[in-house]
Amino acid sequence: MKGLRIICMFLLGFLMVISCSENQDFDQIDDLAIVPSYETSIFYVKAQETLINRVAGLNFFTQDFNFDAFEEPFFTERVISGVLTYELENTTSKPIEIVLEFLDTNENVIDTEVFSMDPAPTSVLSRDVAYGPTGKSLDIIRTTSKIRLTAVNLGDNSSESNIPDSAIELRSSAQFTLELQ
Repeated sequence: MKGLRIICMFLLGFLMVISCSENQDFDQIDDLAIVPSYETSIFYVKAQETLINRVAGLNFFTQDFNFDAFEEPFFTERVISGVLTYELENTTSKPIEIVLEFLDTNENVIDTEVFSMDPAPTSVLSRDVAYGPTGKSLDIIRTTSKIRLTAVNLGDNSSESNIPDSAIELRSSAQFTLELQ
């Protein structure tokens, strides 16, 4: 009886091993597509209304920001799309205009983004700018060496908002998708 149990257990184990296995496909790695996304902040600028009132003339702020995202050949050769996101908030009593110029290494303007905003109270202005197959040419981003931000006061230099700590804030970030194979 004990011998019959051992034979049945052996037979059952053998059937389980051969019935649950199939040929393995080790070439599946060729079908694997790795497409990571990278997100980063580009710049953050805040200008208080008191500072804007102290500056004579229309331009109250101009600054160049280095944009070295495509300095690495690994990144440049594999990027397939990207989105630059901007958020502009104006709590001042002034209508404003923000101009972003994308410059190449020779400081030639290769693209421009313009934001106009009424005085407070206004909602936050959000804009996504796509680059790649569904948007602007990726070459704009690939050849950008710096971004020049110019802020223009389209109002006066004496009014003040009744909102405490009134200011103009511009935030930006970027998200790029790469293909690794």
